[in-house]
Amino acid sequence: MQSVPSQAIRPLSLNASLSSSRLPFFSFSLPIFHKFKINPSIYNKSQKVPLFLTLRCCSSGSVTAKPSSELRRNRDVQEPDEKVVALRRLFSKPGIGIDAYIIPSQDAHQSEFIAECYMRRAYISGFTGSAGTAVVTKDKAALWTDGRYFLQAEKQLSSSWILMRAGSLGVPTTSEWLNDVLSPGGRVGIYPFLFSHDAAKELKEAISKKNLELVFLYDLNLVDEIWKESRPKPPNNPIRVHDMKYAGLDVASKLSSLRAELVGTGASAIVISMLDEVAWLLNLRGSDVPHSPVMYAYLIVEVDGAKLFVDNSKVTKEVMDHLKNASVELRPYDSTLSEIKRLAAQGAQLWLDTSSVNAAIVETYKSPLDKYCSNHGSKGKIKNKRYDESNGLSEGPSGVYMRSPISLAKALKNPAELEGMQNCHLRDAAALAQFWCWLEEEIHNNVELTEVDVADKLLEFRAKKEGFLDTSFDTISGSGANGAIIHYRAERGSCSVVDPNKLFLLDSGAQYIDGITDITRTVHFGEPTAREKECFTRVLKGHIALDQAVFPENTPGFVLDAFARSSLWKIGLDYRHGTGHGVGAALNVHEGPQSISYRYGNTTPLQKGMIVSNEPGYYEDHAFGIRIAAKLVDISLISDDEIEWLNNYHSQVWEKVSPLVEGSARQWLWNNTRVIHKR
Repeated sequence: MQSVPSQAIRPLSLNASLSSSRLPFFSFSLPIFHKFKINPSIYNKSQKVPLFLTLRCCSSGSVTAKPSSELRRNRDVQEPDEKVVALRRLFSKPGIGIDAYIIPSQDAHQSEFIAECYMRRAYISGFTGSAGTAVVTKDKAALWTDGRYFLQAEKQLSSSWILMRAGSLGVPTTSEWLNDVLSPGGRVGIYPFLFSHDAAKELKEAISKKNLELVFLYDLNLVDEIWKESRPKPPNNPIRVHDMKYAGLDVASKLSSLRAELVGTGASAIVISMLDEVAWLLNLRGSDVPHSPVMYAYLIVEVDGAKLFVDNSKVTKEVMDHLKNASVELRPYDSTLSEIKRLAAQGAQLWLDTSSVNAAIVETYKSPLDKYCSNHGSKGKIKNKRYDESNGLSEGPSGVYMRSPISLAKALKNPAELEGMQNCHLRDAAALAQFWCWLEEEIHNNVELTEVDVADKLLEFRAKKEGFLDTSFDTISGSGANGAIIHYRAERGSCSVVDPNKLFLLDSGAQYIDGITDITRTVHFGEPTAREKECFTRVLKGHIALDQAVFPENTPGFVLDAFARSSLWKIGLDYRHGTGHGVGAALNVHEGPQSISYRYGNTTPLQKGMIVSNEPGYYEDHAFGIRIAAKLVDISLISDDEIEWLNNYHSQVWEKVSPLVEGSARQWLWNNTRVIHKR
């Protein structure tokens, strides 16, 4: 899928992601950093957008979510939670003195997937979904999560916790809730390494309206204090060099382009904290984080040098030589703040992406910088292009606060990255053909398989493919009602047996040395109901509509989101997640800055070289979940053009994947890519 100038707009195309319901862009024509100037006024002005829209349709009136109080199971009798009780005991200790404590999901790098030792919110609450925020006061405990995890949270939270279904009607935000339950003058504690500067600033302003104070607890994470010896050790896995044949561009060239950006903005250095940005810029990969080939590190790039802050024990000789060739120095991971202080004391103009750099780093920079300014006069000598809400651009060494230029440069894939993504998708498609062939045969032979058995077997097929490294996220293997849990994770001992008379949803992906995949399929091994077929077909129609969309250059993804939902909306249905996300090239499976989503605050244009998924769905709570398949198509609901789209897609799958499989898997592929005849 690609956007082209409005004078010659073309439809989207599904070229390489043949095994998936995902939709990539495959072209590249722009330099990696230049010409992507960011308007700081757009970046800095916060946009207030609703988290949930009330929809109107002819057949069923308003479509809104019920308040969490109506959907939670009966919790009139609260059970004591020993972890929460222990956490509260710390509130009154000397040097702490707080009335509430917020525990987010993130690590210090704002990662989506994090190492086990940083899963503090999961430890304190018992909820293991990747997104959520826990808040503990002296007498209450509440957890916020989004629509992908409502059902999972209902199952995992004890009666001591209040489930806040974020974005639903009548559910307050964390700051609104704190303003309501705490008395004026109350103190809200956070560990500032786990909050971006922007998030901390927004929280501070929101709770100050009710005279609450935000307290930064730099030296102590309260969850770690009660986790103690049982807390897992930080990861210590070796780093590897990402080969040039997959990276497509050497480190020296990337650093040169980045330094040109620094000069253009008046910055003397940039602090890079997002793990995938560090990995991409230095052509390095790691395995510190489950499902993501990254390593825990910070990177500071100056006009005349660069320093990588990482645990030295992870650095092999090959990596050391690789970094020396790029003139990148090594520093201990825990010395990052010391270097920030040193640069600030010298009056350095640091470029900080405050949407991702944590509050601890930004505040560490500001304090000595203020001292430098007072010693050298109010204006200083260094040009500053920081956006100021009151008067625009201002002078003085106070930092450059704009979005990281690496985010967009990384999103625009070069030819080598695109080739790697295409190749790994084909190998992955072959693994999936073998897997589905096996699964259908087992089900038809009445073999009892659990959801975990199925996920393990898929991993077995993938692991045999060239370049396989790991899964790209926990496989979602859901039979029947479990398929309705958007990010369901089956666990041995408590999962379901795959029921041949119910819909089965499989959402999975893999990391390969040359790329990453993200694939969803929904199947029925018996006869689906008319309701299931209609819901599925409407999801399929949305997928096709998005694939065929024609749009002008500079169109942001939120404009296209309705294409994928319109068929569902016609009968009063919707889904509680975005339609498409960026995908990294041999990096994170979820990547920004682009997306296709109803969240219209993201104004990033879709551009040549971006890879974006196409994954509409429908989830009927406690019944089934749907993404994409073929057997479930109700031909009476689709047009001749849509039938032609399906036939063309199946033709491409057969042509490109069949040479990679043989025997029964090849026959299965043939049976499932047959021509669908028009009515």
